[in-house]
Amino acid sequence: MTGWDISPSGVQHVLTQTAKAAEGLSNTGKALQETMPSAAKSAGTIQQGGVEKSGVQGPVAAALGEFFTAYQEKLMYVAVRTSNSLDGAATATNAYVKGDLDMAAQAQANALKEPKIDLPGASGQGGQ
Repeated sequence: MTGWDISPSGVQHVLTQTAKAAEGLSNTGKALQETMPSAAKSAGTIQQGGVEKSGVQGPVAAALGEFFTAYQEKLMYVAVRTSNSLDGAATATNAYVKGDLDMAAQAQANALKEPKIDLPGASGQGGQ
């Protein structure tokens, strides 16, 4: 017979550790979002003939902008996917525990039911 073998406390431990790691990833993404414009600005602008052209990004700044644009959606995807996975695992584990509690309650209710005794000849049907 196959069955489930889930340790709710083990799942909770894994979810807690994963949430901590995801928080670190989220903080890194936020820091990247905040520092990328500053890094691009610090990379400088284009100079032509020794004169800086105001507001024209240099190649490093442009590359940083393209990098951030390309990976921003992927970073958000990872964050949302991680959150959904944690929620799904918690929901599934809670359903598993509730199922165990429901089965235990049903077994207890069945054990408390009045027994039906069918003695032969008592109702005219037994023993025939």
